[in-house]
Amino acid sequence: MGKPTPEFQPLQLAVLTVSDSRDADNDTSGDYLREAAREAGHSVVDHAIVPDNLYRVRAIVSRWIASEDVQVVMVNGGTGFNPKNSTPEALLPLFDREIDGFGELFRMISYEDIGGSTLQSRAVAGMANQTLIFAVPGSTPACRSAWERIIADQVDARTRPCNFVSHLKKL
Repeated sequence: MGKPTPEFQPLQLAVLTVSDSRDADNDTSGDYLREAAREAGHSVVDHAIVPDNLYRVRAIVSRWIASEDVQVVMVNGGTGFNPKNSTPEALLPLFDREIDGFGELFRMISYEDIGGSTLQSRAVAGMANQTLIFAVPGSTPACRSAWERIIADQVDARTRPCNFVSHLKKL
């Protein structure tokens, strides 16, 4: 007889949309991520929309990392290869540990949808102050793929053989 399956543990998430063109009326990717997290049983404790500016992105995510109330941060947008896209550069210095496999897995999944263009995706993930941080492209289909095929399982304590829940700050 193996270990009993752990129970679901609702987590507290924050969602950041990085975009020069999105606002509260047309932030379909941020809306999707917040709704998907809630439908999975998690709480969304904060969200924001910020222009693609390395220092503004870093400031908001830093605040969430330092917060005692945020366990997971999901960032959408600013991960492309355009010179103005700066999300990875904003986040990488904040990570205590980078989750290398996330970007690799995301690009593998994206290849099924967009082919070789996935080379320009700079999706990243890491841990900072026991806070899990994911950064994905800003398109709603990319957010859906990341959530449904990677993130949802990794923020669910029931996922075997492993998930990130035990590594997160306790509330």
